[in-house]
Amino acid sequence: MAKVELKAPIVAEIAENIKDADSIVVVDYRGLTVEQDTRLRRNLREAGVTYKVYKNTFINFAIKGTEFEGISEYLEGPTAIAISKDDATAPARVIAKFAKEAPILEIKGGVVEGTVYDAKGIAQIAAIPSRDELISKLLGSLQSPITNFARVMNQLAEKGGAGACEAPAKEEAPAEEAPAEAPVEEAKAEEAPAAEAPAAEEAPAEEAKAEEAPAEEKAE
Repeated sequence: MAKVELKAPIVAEIAENIKDADSIVVVDYRGLTVEQDTRLRRNLREAGVTYKVYKNTFINFAIKGTEFEGISEYLEGPTAIAISKDDATAPARVIAKFAKEAPILEIKGGVVEGTVYDAKGIAQIAAIPSRDELISKLLGSLQSPITNFARVMNQLAEKGGAGACEAPAKEEAPAEEAPAEAPVEEAKAEEAPAAEAPAAEEAPAEEAKAEEAPAEEKAE
């Protein structure tokens, strides 16, 4: 069987894997132990990332004419390719995290949402939180004002309840003071006749003078 016939299925497989992919990252896996390689594959699989080892020539054929063609400059030496169709940052994030435990794992470069990045660029992409983490933070920021609002409303309700209990005491205060003012008005009412009394007493004096007048006239 010709080499071309052997190559075609593998190239088709790679092409199918990268079709509609959000990102791909290529790494040099040389030096990883079997145990490390197994854990890396498991971590990537759990993150929804496809991870395969291919020959560089096969990858080059598969990416030719696609948005991933830019990674061809990083296809030197043994190459494994990590592909994600759901979370653009997943391959970079999982591989970069694993590389801290196994520094022998070397990130060569990659393409994220149509942009080609070198190893440093992929490391920066790896620092971006996952989609689930971003959604969780967004929901947390939206719920925080609602929670604060509910807390304030509860506090106002509690203060309102205390105010309602104090209200009757404030309303009863004027009712208790009213009787104290009543005797003052009554006292004034009782004093009024006393002021008018002298006028009543002066009337008989004028009548006495009137009675004395005839006595003087008779004397004359």
